[in-house]
Amino acid sequence: MMTRVLIIGGSDAGISAALRARAIDEAANVTVVVADRFPNYSLCGLPFYLSGEVPDWHRLAHRTEKEITDAGIHLLLDHTARAIDPISHRVSVSDVSGREELLPYDRLILATGARPSRPTLPGLSLPGVYLLRTMEESFLVEHELSSLTPRSAVIIGGGYIGLEMADALIYRGIKVTVIEHHASVLKTIDVSLGKLVQAELEQHGVEVITSMRVERITQKGAQLQVSGAHGFSILTDLVLVAVGVQPATALAQTAQIQTGIQEAICVTRKMETNVPAIFAAGDCVETWHRFLKQPTYLPLGTTAHKQGRVAGENAVGGQAQFAGTLGTQVVKVFDLAIARTGLRDEEAVAAGFDPLTVETTVWDHKVYYPGAHRLSMRLTGDRNTGRLLGAQMVGYVHGEVAKRIDIFATALFHDMSLETLSDLDLSYTPPLSSPWDPVQMSAQNWVKQQIKLRHARNATRE
Repeated sequence: MMTRVLIIGGSDAGISAALRARAIDEAANVTVVVADRFPNYSLCGLPFYLSGEVPDWHRLAHRTEKEITDAGIHLLLDHTARAIDPISHRVSVSDVSGREELLPYDRLILATGARPSRPTLPGLSLPGVYLLRTMEESFLVEHELSSLTPRSAVIIGGGYIGLEMADALIYRGIKVTVIEHHASVLKTIDVSLGKLVQAELEQHGVEVITSMRVERITQKGAQLQVSGAHGFSILTDLVLVAVGVQPATALAQTAQIQTGIQEAICVTRKMETNVPAIFAAGDCVETWHRFLKQPTYLPLGTTAHKQGRVAGENAVGGQAQFAGTLGTQVVKVFDLAIARTGLRDEEAVAAGFDPLTVETTVWDHKVYYPGAHRLSMRLTGDRNTGRLLGAQMVGYVHGEVAKRIDIFATALFHDMSLETLSDLDLSYTPPLSSPWDPVQMSAQNWVKQQIKLRHARNATRE
């Protein structure tokens, strides 16, 4: 019997689910409802489109519309899902003209993603103020950059998107100010590494203002005035607000689907919701943390693809399970790559560990070969067991930072200790690494500090 699989949302999780469902069951009738006309586009690529490095926005598509439909997937573009009736197994959708129809399903997958967090900030609706999250919003920003040629921009939020946009706007010759309420930019890494990122931003002409909370945006003649605490104010031509995202779960709530952390949808590791025949995946759901063994909210494109694959397989009768996330991330900011995986010190304490965090700075390859750069790493491990808990690093953009954080992520995935990292058979040639890779040198330094602290503790007891 043919299974009707209806998927709401056509980004990473939705298309991944559709492709997997069709791969497992070629007879399945798979329909994806997309609120806009851009199925399977890379929102992560928007800063590179706005910088001009990717001049044609069509190239941001992971797959073309034709490639998706050629896989046997029906696309319903420019349609918005309004409500779910879990009793009759129907979803009410409407097109751009407002015409409504009811779509039946045997299995429903919610992949509605996330929406930009809207801070309680007067002035968010003013012309020239943008919350960058959709293709349509990126077109509006591109139009302003090309037609109105702003000379200055303020970015509120020093996270991944904020810093990528700072890079993009500097690339286009615009004066950029980044305002972050935290003590340093990229609050997902420790302050000492955040300071390295801030220095990189400033070296490229970005003004960075930290420990500042923006209070309002107002119109000041032809410009915008961004004001904050202690009388702070700055005039600018353009404002981008990038202060995080919230799961988009209004549709799920029409079916009394249970939500949890930050109102994200609660799912099992099979991506099932509490309502029969309804699955969910991607930035709208809680994420199982492999290390903590509990749900969290960590919206990441890589995670969305994996969760969508699980949901798609199980929607046509499979028994797949999501293996869990470690929060592995990497971002490029000018000539630096910044990455992390696992737990930081304070997160490890909250999880009940006794963490030790050790910072190590080494060359990313043999220093006698031209082009060596410093690579700063902070490793967190359990001081009693030596178990690896997490890693952070900042290094040159071509210094294999992504490769090296992936080594730590793999070690975390398999519960390795820091001591056993020295046993890994890693590749070496002078232009790319050292006989002991920086991953291993940082692990060895951690073990050295652990032993030193143990000796000091024993001496105190004696």
